[in-house]
Amino acid sequence: MAVLAWLFLFAAAALEVGGDAVIRKGLWGNELTLVGVGAAMLAFYGISVNMVRWDLSKLLGVYVAIFATVAVLYGRFILKEQIPPSTWFGLGVIILGGLIIQFGPGLKL
Repeated sequence: MAVLAWLFLFAAAALEVGGDAVIRKGLWGNELTLVGVGAAMLAFYGISVNMVRWDLSKLLGVYVAIFATVAVLYGRFILKEQIPPSTWFGLGVIILGGLIIQFGPGLKL
C-alpha cells in the first residue's frame, strides 16, 4: 500500500491545485461551468486523499507538504509565475516538516 498511498496523495494534490485553478478561471471569466468543473475536481480530491488509511494527523501533515510542492511547481511551470526565493525556502521548510511527520516516529531523539 505504500506506493499506492503516495500515488493517491499526489493525485489528490493535482486535483486540489487544478480544481482551485479551474474555479479561479471560472470566477474571473464569469464562466459558471468552469466553477462547477472545479468543484467536482475538489470533491474528487477529498475522495483521493482519504483513500490513504493513515491516522488523520499524519495523513494531512504529509499531504500539506505534497500539496505545497505541487502548488508551487504548478505556479512556476504551468502558470509561468516568478517564484521568489523566500517561497522556495518556505517550501523547503514545509517539506522538512512533512518528512518529520512521516518518518519521525522511527527516529530516536
